[in-house]
Amino acid sequence: MASSPQAIADRALWQQARLHLHDGRYAEAQRAFVRLLERHPALVPARLMCAATLLAQGRLREACEQTRRAAGTIGNDAALACRVAQALSALGETNAARACLAHPAVASTRSGAALVALAHVHQGLGEHPRALALMERARALGHADPDFRYYRALQLQFNGRLDEAEAEMEACLRQGATLGRASLSLARIRRQRPGANHVDALRARLRQAPAGSEDHAAIAFALHKELDDLDDRAPAWEALQLANATMAARLPPCDSGAEAALFDALVARSGAAELANVAAPAPGPAPVFVVGLPRSGTTLLERVLGNHSRMAAAGELDDFPRQLRWCADRHGHGLLDHALLQASDGIDFALLGQRYLAQTRWRAHGRDFFIDKLPPNFMLLGFIHRALPQARIVHVSRAPMDVCFSNYRAMFGNAYHYSYGFDSLARHHRQYRRLMAHWHAAMPGAVLDLPYELLVRDSEAAARRVFDFCGLPFEPGCGDTRRNTSAVATLSAAQVRQPIHARGIGEWRRYERQLAPLRALVEPR
Repeated sequence: MASSPQAIADRALWQQARLHLHDGRYAEAQRAFVRLLERHPALVPARLMCAATLLAQGRLREACEQTRRAAGTIGNDAALACRVAQALSALGETNAARACLAHPAVASTRSGAALVALAHVHQGLGEHPRALALMERARALGHADPDFRYYRALQLQFNGRLDEAEAEMEACLRQGATLGRASLSLARIRRQRPGANHVDALRARLRQAPAGSEDHAAIAFALHKELDDLDDRAPAWEALQLANATMAARLPPCDSGAEAALFDALVARSGAAELANVAAPAPGPAPVFVVGLPRSGTTLLERVLGNHSRMAAAGELDDFPRQLRWCADRHGHGLLDHALLQASDGIDFALLGQRYLAQTRWRAHGRDFFIDKLPPNFMLLGFIHRALPQARIVHVSRAPMDVCFSNYRAMFGNAYHYSYGFDSLARHHRQYRRLMAHWHAAMPGAVLDLPYELLVRDSEAAARRVFDFCGLPFEPGCGDTRRNTSAVATLSAAQVRQPIHARGIGEWRRYERQLAPLRALVEPR
């Protein structure tokens, strides 16, 4: 069979399709893959490659269809189930991805590499207990390299096992790898103390890391965090400056003008008349969208609300932006772009609401409400309101300097690269404030503003305000986040398992002199 004329022709067609794809001739590649699939409809790699060619042509819906079809022909192959699940998850086909993850081949596999890859898919879906269970299976099969130990430590942390997470992160670093991300995660697990910190080790690691690398930046962020915990402010600030300068140099310049133009176009398409044209409420549990800037207290609010017996905390979901792209049939990266915005003029908002709930209602676990906490969804509030008029939208607002400083001292990778410079940070903050003011004016009463200061000073009062907004009765004790044992996977994963405190209010004043240029931009007099 391997040397039959048909097999030789198939191999030639496969190579031709791959060559077309490599050279950017996507339509030709797609036609070649289609011919191959006509002869071999169960050839999963070819179907996934066909989907990739469709995505490259911007044909998102067809790519989704091809990837769903691949899920039906996996066979007894856990690695293949993982590849298809990864592709489905990336396209927003959450239900189909979860079906792949439940494939019988996964339960029986003894491939540590496949188990780790499957765990990462579960992690991306927010199913952290399942991710950790798969990692434990891989560990029992002998997985113990630094990269694996780092991700296992993250899962231990996400699942609330902080002492074990700390020990595993330290073991990861003892293996000799210069892992900046492990250094930073370890620094964040607890508040460092004199005689119980990693400052000397971090300084040594910083000297070893390649200058300008992401490891170099992460170690500098970790050093800032530990020195700040110890109130050693001058070297803490020096480390923070190095960390941000390193990340800023690694990323493309932040185009604040392009963001302003995008927000202008969004506002122009989202007037009161357009936002009054809402779809009929789709049946199912009601989502509660929690939005705001990163580091504004959205995770803390989710933990408080998740204590209510009728509300489930679902974590940071990308389902709404994914389904928005599906309805507009516009593939792309990021939450919003001009092509998606232009294509959104003709979308079916009722269908958008139905598709969103179809992919997410399982997260409610039978409860009446579930919390969709993706901070940058503040850009999509008009779409959310039109597609899901039954949804509740809560905006956590934090004092400008507090939230900007908290962004500046975080490391978001390339997710929010405006955060690495004063100018870009201040410009983004102004655009965020402008857009939130627009949503309030264009759809009055649709968004509840909740001050961060109220949340940390009187969490019960904050919870009561949100439950009233949702039409739910207040339940005493919701303000105690230590009651909430569910997994959490944000930068606040360790912080939100501690008693609520108000130390973050005015924290920037400890570096008031150094932050004066940022303050002049954020709070102009």
